[in-house]
Amino acid sequence: MTTAQIIITAVIVVVVVLLLALSIRIVPQAHSYVVERFGRYRKSLEPGFHMIIPLVDRVARKISLMEQVLDFAPQPVITKDNVTMRIDSVLYFRVIDAKRYAYGVNNPLMALENLTNTTLRNIIGELELDETLTSRETINTNMKASMEPATEVWGIQTTRVELKNITPPAAIQDAMEKQMKAERERREAILIAEGEKQSAILVAEGKKQSAILNAEGDRESTILRAEAAKQAAILRAEAAKEAAIQEAEGHGKAIILIQEANAQGIEALNMKKPSSEVLQLKSLEAFAKAADGKATKIIIPAELQSMAGMLTAAKELVVNDPKAEA
Repeated sequence: MTTAQIIITAVIVVVVVLLLALSIRIVPQAHSYVVERFGRYRKSLEPGFHMIIPLVDRVARKISLMEQVLDFAPQPVITKDNVTMRIDSVLYFRVIDAKRYAYGVNNPLMALENLTNTTLRNIIGELELDETLTSRETINTNMKASMEPATEVWGIQTTRVELKNITPPAAIQDAMEKQMKAERERREAILIAEGEKQSAILVAEGKKQSAILNAEGDRESTILRAEAAKQAAILRAEAAKEAAIQEAEGHGKAIILIQEANAQGIEALNMKKPSSEVLQLKSLEAFAKAADGKATKIIIPAELQSMAGMLTAAKELVVNDPKAEA
């Protein structure tokens, strides 16, 4: 083989290697390649290994399918009540169709920025200042819903739209700060008044409970004193009753004993068979004891009268008896 043949063979090998290298395309994960043939769209390559025809097919665009973020600069917007404020927003999106993204719009990122700004102005223009400051979630939802039909035509899916910051004019900010300060002072005054009210109520409730407890204590004390007096009176009455019963029982026992003694004396007299003169003498002694009282009238039995006469006669006999004188 001559030198010329060797050179030609080497050139052919190099060309073949280059053609093979140009025909092999490896697409990374979450990416898509747009292939054109003679300047016309042919197909979109998904992640993996692919072969194309060198010098006929070419990769026109390499597109990322991952979610992307666009942070837009603050934009001046006017509210419904003619207040101009500056709002900066953030857009989250991802490519869902590589062909439409490549051929749908020129410079898709600029298109998204302009669409976001115009949509934001339209939505804020229908809201007043207070609604704008308190309705961020509503604004985000409305912006996403308004942008989706336009972005789908470009092969783009809008996942989220967020308002980062809302900056009202300095005069409005100053007025809002004064309003918030006044609101805080009003709430503070209300809280202080509520605290004083609760304190007064608690003090009144405490006094009321104290008065109720004092009254309950006085009532219980009065009831206890009355109960004590009642029990004392009952005990005194019981004691007097017991004393009277004991005294009556004592008198009864004394009378029984006297009667028993009299009965025993009479029995003893009957056993000794006393004469009538002795009985009359005993009767006279009993009459003398009865006459020793404070009675103003005394009825003398006939037996005693006869006995008195007998005693007088006996006395005379004794006086006239000379033996008695001797």
